[in-house]
Amino acid sequence: MLLRTIVRVSSGTRLLPLLVGFVVVALSDNLSEWVTPHYWLSATGTATLALSFVGPACAGAGAWEGSRLRRARISDQNAVRSPLAIAFPLLLPVLVMGVVGMTVALLVSAAAADVGLGMPDLGILGVEVVLLAANTLVGFVLGRLWAPIIAVPVTLIASFVANAYPVSWSAVWIRYLVGGGLQDCCALDQSLDVWALVSAGVFGTAVCLSAAVLIHYRRTVPAVVAAVALLAGGFGGGAASAHGMGADPVTSRPVGDLVCDHGQPRICLWPEMDDRAGMVRAESRKAVERLRRAGVVVPATLTMADRPRSDETKLAIGPGISAVGVPTGVAAGLLPQSPSCADNGERYPGSDAYGPVGAWLSLTAGASPRSLANRVAPPELALAQHVLKQSRKAQLAWYERNNRAMRACDVRPQLGIDGSRG
Repeated sequence: MLLRTIVRVSSGTRLLPLLVGFVVVALSDNLSEWVTPHYWLSATGTATLALSFVGPACAGAGAWEGSRLRRARISDQNAVRSPLAIAFPLLLPVLVMGVVGMTVALLVSAAAADVGLGMPDLGILGVEVVLLAANTLVGFVLGRLWAPIIAVPVTLIASFVANAYPVSWSAVWIRYLVGGGLQDCCALDQSLDVWALVSAGVFGTAVCLSAAVLIHYRRTVPAVVAAVALLAGGFGGGAASAHGMGADPVTSRPVGDLVCDHGQPRICLWPEMDDRAGMVRAESRKAVERLRRAGVVVPATLTMADRPRSDETKLAIGPGISAVGVPTGVAAGLLPQSPSCADNGERYPGSDAYGPVGAWLSLTAGASPRSLANRVAPPELALAQHVLKQSRKAQLAWYERNNRAMRACDVRPQLGIDGSRG
């Protein structure tokens, strides 16, 4: 059969407009809502949300193509070409349909992120192609077994469950076998954990090889044994690769990507902040100057790194920051990390001080009370404003006293300006 004829009659060709329309209309909001502005890695990861729908579309179309061969009884004839050689041109338009669908999803998320010049993450794109091929081949195998009235709906439903549901399961590692969790990557200070890609790549490749064995050798006992062995090996390899990973497949972004200046204080920003770097640096230095005049010790370096060093402080801002929000971002980095008792779920009285102390730091750095209205509870904001009316010495004593309480597990904060618990 001529290639143009295959493309014309393929279920992938006929489904393509419907799939593209579904991605644009039904998934557009989800693909746009949580993407990190200007960050190609986040745009690429967010686009994988569409895998839960594009994958089943490929599986259903693959099942239809397999059922067509079953009805034509091609396997009963003495074909010159091998079964894989027959299947490949039939499934190629289906795979292309899936790739186009994922490309549209990427374009939607990239447009929402306003990424500009750059490249999507090639590792994520490669895993997407492998998983789409796995769905297509499995659908084709099932289509060769059953009539289309059974094969197509069963394959669609089974593929959707396999692609979409593992993200909600308590066994976190299972989601990575099917590329789940990648849509949560990444904030500006995060990179993708490569083991999430390895897990999906290993398992997806094993599924492809298992399906290829069954297509080529049909349902002979050795073929079934080999397919099961490949599938088990891929499952085990994928599970081992994802072992120990958390719910989000992220690691700290390399600090070598930061762009640092030589001012006082030194300020290090991610390249995605270039369009407002001048404003951020100017407003940050104003905030630091106000804090130092109040007696607050501020390190010589402000950084957007996920884990600042001991001689640095976190500049807690995002790519959409405005001048109004910079003082709060500077102040947030000065709040101490909670001690181990809080992380272990033990009693931690110092937690009561975070709201008032954070509000006082923000106001001292130059934030307006209005900008804190949605960040701080009204009583905590009122307390911070009351503290600001006191002498500089009294304010600094109040701050240092409660700062010590936040760093300890057994020290109660004294939020009253006179040293009482408040």
